[in-house]
Amino acid sequence: MNLPTGTLTFLFTDIEGSTRLWENHPDTMRVALERHDSLLHKIIVENNGVVFKVIGDAFCAVFTLASDALKACLDAQLAIQAEAWATPIPIKVRMGLNTGAVEQRDNDYFGAPLNRVARLLSLGHGGQVLLSNVTQELVRDSLPEGSALREMGAHRMKDLARAEQVFQLLHPALPSEFAPLKSLDNPEYPNNLPQQTTSFIGREKELREVNELLSTTRVLTLTGFGGCGKSRLSLQIAAEVLENYKDGVWFIELAPVTDSSIVTHAIAAVLNIREEPGRPLLQTILAYLKTKSLLLVIDNCEHLIAESARVIAALVQSCQNVRALASSREALGVPGELLYRMPPLSRPNPQDRVSLEALTQFEAVRLFIDRAVFHQSAFAVTNENAPALAELCYRLDGIPLAIELAAARIRAMSVEEINNRLDNLFRLLTGGVRTALPRQQTLRALIDWSYDLLNEQERLMWQRLYLFGRLDSGGGGTSLFWRTNRRLGGFRPPYLTG
Repeated sequence: MNLPTGTLTFLFTDIEGSTRLWENHPDTMRVALERHDSLLHKIIVENNGVVFKVIGDAFCAVFTLASDALKACLDAQLAIQAEAWATPIPIKVRMGLNTGAVEQRDNDYFGAPLNRVARLLSLGHGGQVLLSNVTQELVRDSLPEGSALREMGAHRMKDLARAEQVFQLLHPALPSEFAPLKSLDNPEYPNNLPQQTTSFIGREKELREVNELLSTTRVLTLTGFGGCGKSRLSLQIAAEVLENYKDGVWFIELAPVTDSSIVTHAIAAVLNIREEPGRPLLQTILAYLKTKSLLLVIDNCEHLIAESARVIAALVQSCQNVRALASSREALGVPGELLYRMPPLSRPNPQDRVSLEALTQFEAVRLFIDRAVFHQSAFAVTNENAPALAELCYRLDGIPLAIELAAARIRAMSVEEINNRLDNLFRLLTGGVRTALPRQQTLRALIDWSYDLLNEQERLMWQRLYLFGRLDSGGGGTSLFWRTNRRLGGFRPPYLTG
């Protein structure tokens, strides 16, 4: 397959309510899907597009010209509306368009514009065509005859990053009125999920696995060492499942809470529950949630582990449609709790000779590049700095916080200089976002926070482990694990967890 390159426009589509149609009408749906696939494929090709992936009833197509992509959407919606479908209700297809420069490998595309068009598609409804602002800019002066664009306003999509200015394709022969877009700002999906200033990188496998686990348990705890990305994954999962909870998804941040008696107050404040005279606040919360269907995302439980466990256990035992997604350095110990241990980001082995293209497949590398460009827009990976970048991500053990702190240094150093100075981690890995939690602003603060959570027996165990590590590596390890544990905190082995 010869795929176009450069700055391209991507069309993503899927059938509204296809799962229900397959469950209730499998025979007629099979016939309808064959016709749907034939129509879309024919119209995309006729408009100079290429179908590069089909997943179930979802089409992924690419166009060199944005105007061709928009014309394909219009032709497809007109054909779909005119078709006499075999299913009891007509097939309705939603479509999304976005434009940008991407990477191409193995007859597929990779990059932020693809993530953006997928998020854009998820906002829409069957029969609706949505465009990103960048695509709108390219097509507004060359619209198909009789068509127009309606500005739908700025909407926060499920990646929790910047809002997108969304536009809808209009045509006299097509429906123009739909339910509100399924964005994080839609009052039909109540939430308090904070907007993120940076994009969510990688973790496709973890997203899929945690989503599946969350559908099977009332309490799911993400565990792992500090800086491994538990909080960010929790927020992304929360955005993904928003539609599943009619009473919302609510984020409770416990990191600033220092007194265990304040845990219930933190939850009550988020849910806007007022304390009642003569009644324990937890009982008031339980009464309020008794008939609710919602997800509580309770972040950073490790320093309040006993009280967090007590409150979460009471919530899930008394409120049958309430689920809890917690993050903690260790298990809560709540009945029925499932644990998911966060792995590091995938990273290259610097001893392996990989191409520049293959290097950018690793999540740790992609994260560094994204954050480096954020700090220094001119940054680019070259054949010259690629070996240093591979070694840097390897030596940082694929730990997201460490990689982000290292990428922040790109404003003043080259990748080679950052890599060469890793021996002095506590001085180098500083300069995080000032508004972040104090322990996330420097690597030293992260280690100190972790060490303070250990009891005396655990600290003694770490001292012994550190000595073994130094002996095994000839006096000093090469990875972040050993080189940052002179204070012996932050990386608790599995047998000390839970």
